[in-house]
Amino acid sequence: MADEEEVEDEGPKKKSKMPLIIGLVLALAGGGGGFYAVQSGMLFGSHEEVAADSHAEVEPMPDVVFVPVDPLIINLGGRSRNQFLRFRASLEVDGAYEAEVAALLPRVLDILNGYLRAVDVKELEDPSALIRLRAQMLRRIQTVTGEGQVKDLLIMEFVLN
Repeated sequence: MADEEEVEDEGPKKKSKMPLIIGLVLALAGGGGGFYAVQSGMLFGSHEEVAADSHAEVEPMPDVVFVPVDPLIINLGGRSRNQFLRFRASLEVDGAYEAEVAALLPRVLDILNGYLRAVDVKELEDPSALIRLRAQMLRRIQTVTGEGQVKDLLIMEFVLN
């Protein structure tokens, strides 16, 4: 029995906490060194360089005007489960041509209405077709308004009901 008591008294040996303490000290030293390296500009450049670059001359924004196109509702007929297309857009125009483009809006609406009625319903339902449709509509609008007057067509609403 004496042997059994000696075994129970010894118990499991306690592990040293020295590796944990060394790891914690190294982590704090590494974090502090990284903070210093970033703050001093050793890594990722200095803050003074960024401040100097941010005050560089910036080109003024071009004179751009957005001319809204009246919303269109196009009847697609009984050919598909979708009966109507609701379309709304704006034209990106150089400020010097705003009045001229606004005066031609009835022709733009006519071109868009005719084109959208002629497009196959399956193509309208394809989500990836919107980019091609937009390019085709812009080309037709630029033909009506004249080259260089309309820069872009921004589609605000394209809903099939």
